Amino acid sequence: MKNFVIYTILALSALTLFPFASARAQDNPGAAPIDIGSRRELFWDDCLINPDKTTATLTLHHLQPREIVINSDEPWEGDGGGYYNLLNDDGLYRMYYLAGKQLNPEGTKESSQPFVVCYAESRDGKIWVKPHLGICAFNGMRENNIILDSATARFDNFSVFKDANPACPTEERFKGVGVDCNDHYLWCFTSADGIHFAKAWQMTNKGKFDTLNIAFWDRHAGQYRCYIRDFHSIPGGDLNAGIRDVRWMVSKDFKEWSDPVLLDFGGAEDYPLYTNAAQPYYRADHMFVGFPTRYVEREEWTDTFAQIPGAERRKARMHGHPRFGLAVTDCVFMSSRDGAKWKRWDEAFMRPGPEDGYNWVYGDCYPATGMIETASDQPGLPNELSMYVPSGHWSMKYHTVRRYTLRVDGFVSYNAPYKPATIVTKPFVFTGKSLSLNLATSAKGYVRIKLIGESQALDSIELFGDTLDRKVAFTNGEVAALSGKLVTMEITMSDADIYSFKFNPE
Repeated sequence: MKNFVIYTILALSALTLFPFASARAQDNPGAAPIDIGSRRELFWDDCLINPDKTTATLTLHHLQPREIVINSDEPWEGDGGGYYNLLNDDGLYRMYYLAGKQLNPEGTKESSQPFVVCYAESRDGKIWVKPHLGICAFNGMRENNIILDSATARFDNFSVFKDANPACPTEERFKGVGVDCNDHYLWCFTSADGIHFAKAWQMTNKGKFDTLNIAFWDRHAGQYRCYIRDFHSIPGGDLNAGIRDVRWMVSKDFKEWSDPVLLDFGGAEDYPLYTNAAQPYYRADHMFVGFPTRYVEREEWTDTFAQIPGAERRKARMHGHPRFGLAVTDCVFMSSRDGAKWKRWDEAFMRPGPEDGYNWVYGDCYPATGMIETASDQPGLPNELSMYVPSGHWSMKYHTVRRYTLRVDGFVSYNAPYKPATIVTKPFVFTGKSLSLNLATSAKGYVRIKLIGESQALDSIELFGDTLDRKVAFTNGEVAALSGKLVTMEITMSDADIYSFKFNPE
C-alpha cells in the first residue's frame, strides 16, 4: 500500500508539471463520446468496445521467422551488447546497436572489453549494410561501423530516434539516449545526420537504466516520452531479488523530466520486465505498442537445466553470477492509448523456441525497437511488418539478427469461431465517406457491418476474404450521411478475424 501511495503521488505530480501527459480524449471515461476522425483504430483493446454486447474474443498473434539479416561477427562485435533499435529516415532505415564480447575467453567472467555503439542501414528492411564510417578507431583501424566508443562514455545501452518536434533544432534532429556507467546518468546525445553524435546533456539519474531506454516525441500530447528501467520491492537491499520494472516520464524540452512512474497494468501480475521497446504504432500513432522482455530467474540448478543443450557453458558463466545461468527470458506484447495505462498479454508474444544449444538463456527474445513495413517475399501478396530479433547471447561467438514478419496491424485481432460472434462498439463520432477493414475470413466465414446512427442505420453486404483494406459496401445508404454524427458499429462475424478499421475521406 505504501508503494502504491508513493507511485500515485508521483503520477499526479507528473501530470501537474506536464499537463499534456494524458491529454487524449479517450483517457477520461466520463468525457464525451470519442471522436476518432479518420484515424485508424486497432482492435487491440476494449477502449471502443461495449463488453456487455461483445462475444468475439481478443486473440494474440505471433511473429514468423524469416532470414538472418545481420551477423555481428566483426572483431569489435561479438555475443554481448545487443539492444538493437531502428528508425525510418525518409525511406532509409537506420539501425543502432551495442557491440562487444559478453565473457572472457574462459566463459567464466564478463569481458573487460568496453562496448561500442555500431550502425547499419537498409533500403528495404531485408538487405542490411554495415558501412565503414571512419569515426572511431578499433585496434588502430578506422574501417568499421562504430559511431561511439568508450572515449565518449562507458556504454551499457544506446537508442536513437528522429525528433519530430517542429521546434527541434536541426543539429539535434537525431537524439540518442543512453546511460553512461561512469556516472550512472541517462544522457542525451545529439546529431544532425544520425551518424555523428555528440554527448550533450544529462537527462536524469532517477532510475537504473541498465537496459534499452526509449524516448520519442508524442505529437498528440505535444511532449517527449521516455520509457526507462528500474526496480521495486527490493528485499533487504538485494537489488537482484527485487522486481525489474518499466517506468515512464515526460518532458517538454528533453532536458527537464518528470519523476519516473511505474507503468499501470491495471492490477495484472507483478512480474519482472526487462527491456520495453515502447513506441508509437506507425499506422496509428495515437496508440503505443511495447514488447517487454519477461525476466524469469529460477532459484536453483535442476536437471532441466542439465538437459538443455549448452549446459556446460551455462555452468561456467554462473561463476560470474548464478543468474547468468539460472535466468531465462521471453517477450510479451502490450498496448496503450495514453502511454501510462497499458494492456499487457501474459501469454508470450515470443518464446525462446526449440532448443538449439544457444537459446533458452537470459538474453533471448529482445525484439529491436522499431518495425518496417516490407514487401512480401511472395509476389502479389500484401506488405508485412518486419521486426528484428537477435540471438546468440552468451554463445561465445556472435549475435545473429533474424527478420521476423507479422500481418500489418496483426498483433491482436477480435476473433470469431465458426459459431457467429459479435463486436459492438461504444458510441463514437467519425469523419469520412467510406469505411475499410483489415480482415481475414475462411471461405465460408464472413463479416457483416451495421452502422447505427440516431435516425439511420446502414447494413453492409457480406464481406469475406483476406486483405489489409476491404472497402465496405452498404446496401441502404452512404457512409457520408453519418459522418460527424454519433454512431455505434455492430459487427457480426463467423470464422473470421478483424484487426483494424478506418473511415476514409473518399
